[in-house]
Amino acid sequence: MSPITITPGRVALGSWRAIAGSGGAVVLSEGAWPAVSRSRMLVEQALGSGRAIYGVNTGFGRLAQTTIPLDQLKLLQRNLVLSHSAGVGELLPDNAVRLTLALKIAGLARGHSGVRPIVIERLLDLLRHNLLPEIPSQGSVGASGDLAPLAHLSAVLIGEGRAHFNGESLPAREALARAGLAPLELEAKEGLALLNGTQVSTALALINLFAAEANIEAALIAGALSTDAIKGSDVPFDARIHEVRGQPGQIAVASTLRGLLEGSEIRQSHLACERVQDPYSIRCQPQVLGACLDSLRHVASVLEREANAVTDNPLVFDSGEILSGGNFHAEPVAIAADALALAISEIGAISERRIALLTDASLSGLPPFLTRESGVNSGFMIAHVTAASLTSENKSLAHPASVDSLPTSANQEDHVSMATFAARRLTAMNVNTASILAIELLAAAEGIDFHRPLRSSGVMEHAHALVRARAPRFEHDRYFAPAISAVRDLIEARGFETSLPALALPSRTAS
Repeated sequence: MSPITITPGRVALGSWRAIAGSGGAVVLSEGAWPAVSRSRMLVEQALGSGRAIYGVNTGFGRLAQTTIPLDQLKLLQRNLVLSHSAGVGELLPDNAVRLTLALKIAGLARGHSGVRPIVIERLLDLLRHNLLPEIPSQGSVGASGDLAPLAHLSAVLIGEGRAHFNGESLPAREALARAGLAPLELEAKEGLALLNGTQVSTALALINLFAAEANIEAALIAGALSTDAIKGSDVPFDARIHEVRGQPGQIAVASTLRGLLEGSEIRQSHLACERVQDPYSIRCQPQVLGACLDSLRHVASVLEREANAVTDNPLVFDSGEILSGGNFHAEPVAIAADALALAISEIGAISERRIALLTDASLSGLPPFLTRESGVNSGFMIAHVTAASLTSENKSLAHPASVDSLPTSANQEDHVSMATFAARRLTAMNVNTASILAIELLAAAEGIDFHRPLRSSGVMEHAHALVRARAPRFEHDRYFAPAISAVRDLIEARGFETSLPALALPSRTAS
């Protein structure tokens, strides 16, 4: 696999997806280094002038009025990292740590952070050796950036904390030694540049954006398969209906559903049936999933900008000015993550309704609970209960995190974003929704099997085969959970992505 090149300010979502998903090499574009060196030179010139510069030769937060002597500036940076390494909870997964490292490299390499090139080189070394800091997942309020988690990342650079290396959890100093690396001694401003920033919340939000893409892919396949399974109509997907409303996501979803069902023998078999309308979970798929698709696209635009942004503080400019602002405040990420939570929840909610439809013989025309010998067999009865429970969980998890704020740092940081939790909770939501969709795919595949020898469209038969390769038909009751797990794995691995080549999802942009 060829290395992924980070060109500061111009990295596409497809590259961030590849970094999170691969473990391959990451390099920084050669053109980035001069700006990094110039930024550092400007910091050193400012230090030489003797003026007080926040975070460079002063304390932090409420202690910003305290001037630090020159001979204690290195100690200031070290103490900052150590004191802020106060996270708790389960460790972030490796893909989130990899992506956080890459995002931090991209931000520092814009040339406004004033770090020495060696700091960025060492972050690249960590990626190159797959030496990943152990970062507790809890402890950030999303302003002044992701302080605690980024402190745990930065601690490894100075030989403190712990890291994963070659499958082992090791003290950072030992992990560095095994990789042939020496701990860094941070100089003025470097600790603050490393700790300030929205990279952890942005990494978590991006990973969950990509997972939501996988879920909406599966939702389109499952929805089309369910439409055929209940012998539903494709008339509600007619392009004219959606063009007069004008919502782009709705138009795209309707077009996708038409393409998925084109050529279905099952559809042709009931063109003259007496049913006038299908339930909303079938008929209104373009309206519901289209709104979710529009939301994903908006969230993607926010996160793509944030991933390429400079979010530490203070910032160094070519004029020599070092300006203190608030780009570390992760409100854009928090609000985007909350919007993404609504979309993830709704994708699962309408899927659960289709499972209920498929298992209800009075509405679906299929055997009760999708089993011929109901009574002795319970079929999909409790699988639907599982889907209902996960849907309810997602409703609670979808409550916006960004509306909450608790003052910190003796009221100096009196409004915070809660972006890290806003993004982190999306992981559980995506897993829940993938499980719901897995149950629907299993149920819809069962429904299709009841219509044999009629066949669905070519694309739908391929999707049916993908499901059946992982879970045989439920001719009678059997231990159910492994089938759900196997199909969820298919969803999370983007197993349906190639079945939807015309669907424009954000991470398919050129990398």
